Parts: sequence; structure tokens; C-alpha cells
Amino acid sequence: SALLKGCRCLEIDCWDGSNNEPVVYHGHTLTSKIPFHSVIQVIDKYAFLASDYPIVLSLENHCSPKQQEVMADYLESILGDKLLTSTFGDTVVTQLPSPEALKFKILVKNKKVGTIEEGMLRRDLDSHGETGEIFEFENMSDEDEADEKAPLYPKSDSSKRKSERRPSPPPRKKAKMKKTKIAIALSDLVIYTKSEKFVSFEHSLANQKCYENNSIGEVRARKFVKHSAKEFVSHTSRFITRIYPKGTRTNSSNYNPQEFWNVGCQMVALNFQTPGVQMELQNGKFLDNGGCGYILKPEFLRNHNSTFTPHDVGRYSKPMSLSIRLICGHQLPPSNLSKTNKADPLVQIEIYGVPGDQAKKKSSVIKSNALNPRWDETFSFIVQVPELALIRFCVEDEISLVANEFLGQYTLPLLSLSKG
Repeated sequence: SALLKGCRCLEIDCWDGSNNEPVVYHGHTLTSKIPFHSVIQVIDKYAFLASDYPIVLSLENHCSPKQQEVMADYLESILGDKLLTSTFGDTVVTQLPSPEALKFKILVKNKKVGTIEEGMLRRDLDSHGETGEIFEFENMSDEDEADEKAPLYPKSDSSKRKSERRPSPPPRKKAKMKKTKIAIALSDLVIYTKSEKFVSFEHSLANQKCYENNSIGEVRARKFVKHSAKEFVSHTSRFITRIYPKGTRTNSSNYNPQEFWNVGCQMVALNFQTPGVQMELQNGKFLDNGGCGYILKPEFLRNHNSTFTPHDVGRYSKPMSLSIRLICGHQLPPSNLSKTNKADPLVQIEIYGVPGDQAKKKSSVIKSNALNPRWDETFSFIVQVPELALIRFCVEDEISLVANEFLGQYTLPLLSLSKG
């Protein structure tokens, strides 16, 4: 269902199963287990029905090297030519290919031993039984809970006089090195999407290759948006960055994706099974070019020298005045909760974008008329960064002064609204 909704990056949570058959389920939870090969068969069948553009399979890999080899075999045998197994053109990769060049291709995102170039040299050798080791810092925890305990920025109180020396913050625990074993057969299927542990923006700038991607948990990413947005924008102009929901969201709730789009994050992962405003924003955002699952970021989020930040848009502001006349509604769904089964409809018009553009305006309530309510009201907004703005129309039924029932909504990118 996610693929049919135009999703282009799927996380697959893989674990060792019995009889050497890897299984997919949400680890340490009560979700049912599905054989890995079944998941890949379904992806093969539905991959390109909604869009021709490439799919990234983001493997959250908890499997032993032995079962990683089984995964590699299934990926190759089931996906066949759709699976990207080699680079385009030069072996030395200095730039990622465009989505256009990768049409109808499926990419594996996983940790990888060594460089793409080394993997390509092994192409025709049988690497079954071979494993490689990856060393990475242990305490750069992906789990947000760990980040909560070690604030990235000591809180400072600027009102104190400079003479009062604050005690220095406690030292971070020493980083331990952790080693992970990876089957070479699976490692060599990773081409342009190599998972690389995120250490810091400085570390990435100095060491990261263009085909290495980071995943950052929402809590840590939110701190970066707040305290180092300029470095964040600079980072996402160079490297594909994935944001994922924190582990404590056991009910599959979602964060607001807008704050991470605002700093140029490419893969803002949401739980597709959970309806609500967050998924509506996601669906609206990707309506822009036929719902193909990819949209071009604005120039100020692609430029390596950009000084744009969402909190201080400065010279990147291109103010646009938006005037919306709400005329009428037609055959709105009746309310489930009112006694007369007739809704008392109102419309909320909301702008989502950089913090300065966030706005919400509300129409009057038309009593007991879901058939053909008429408002004839005009709403005006000034939008500073229209390239990042979405507009959401939400129709609600006023049940009481404090509660409304959701009747329907439509969200779309501001710049794809037609005038008139």
C-alpha cells in the first residue's frame, strides 16, 4: 500500500529466522513476522506501478552474515534487472546520478565494507562465505533516548555575569569502537546508498563521500534544526539525509515532516499506516509533479554556499501575498456525532512552511447545512518562503465550543495553486 501511495524509500527491518530464512518484523514488538523473500516479491510486483522513479530499500539489518547472504541471493534472484548492481559510467563516483538516470531501478541501502570501487572490482568473483568488518563509534547512538541524556549543547544562561564561572559540563563517555560483520555478497549490492553512522557535521564535511548517507533520529535532528540549522542545510546540500521517528513512538504516531524539509532532508520517514495531519502534509508535498515521489529542492537548499536557515530567512525571502476566497461547500459528509445528522461546517485554512510562515485562519460556522453551505469569506496571508509552503484546507463540524469533528481535508504545495 505504501508503494501504491508513491512511497520511494521503504525501511525493511530484517532478523534471523528459522531454517536459515530471514524474516521481517518490527524488532522486540508484537508485530507478525513475514519471510524476507515474500516482502521482496511484493516489492518487485508493486515497485513501479505508481511511479517510474527509483526505490531505495533501507535495510535495518539485524541478521547474521549467513542470513545476509540469503538476503543478497533473494534480492538478486527476485528483483533481477531492476536491482542496481553497478555504477554508471566511471567507476570512481564523484557525483550521484539523477533520479531520471535511475528510473525503474531498486537500490539497496545498507552498511557497506569499503568503497564502491573495491566492490566493483569483485563483481565477477563468487564472494559467498566472505565477510567484512565495519568499525564505528559505539556511543554515537542512533537511539534518541541516549541523546536525551547527553545534551549536545550545554544550556547557558546569558543573564549571568561573566565573572560567575559555570562548572564545565560533564565529559561525554569515551567512544567505544563497535565492530559489525557484513556479508560481502550483500555489501557489494550497495552502490549509491551506503549507510554511514552520523558523527557530526564537521566530520561529514571532512570525510564523507557523496554516496554515503546518514540516518538521524528525530530528537537529535530537531536539536540540530534549532541550534545549527546553517550547518544542517550545508550537510543536506551534499549528502542524502534520512530522518526516522523516535523509538518511543510505539503507537506509530508521526512527527511533523515540515521542520525537516525546511532544512533540506531528503528522506523524512513517516509511518504510512497512521493517518493524520503528518501524512496529509506528506501526500500534499509530493503532489507537486504528478506524485512521482521525487521533488526538486529549492535552489537555496541545493547550493553548497547557501546561508539559508528556516528561522532567519533573510535575503531568501520572496514575500508573496496570498488571498483566498472561500465561496461554498457542496455535499459535505454529514456528522456522525450530531443528533440531527447535519453538520455545522467550518473551514480552517492553514499554511505550513518555515516557522515565520506558519499560520491558521478559520471561517465562520454555517449551522445545520452539510448539503450546500455558503461562506463568501476572504482570507489573506503573506508568505515569506513560498517554495517551502504547503496550504491545507480542513473542513470540520463544530460539535461544541471546544470540540470539532474532522470531515475532510486537502493539502497542496502553495506554488502549485492556480490563480482565479
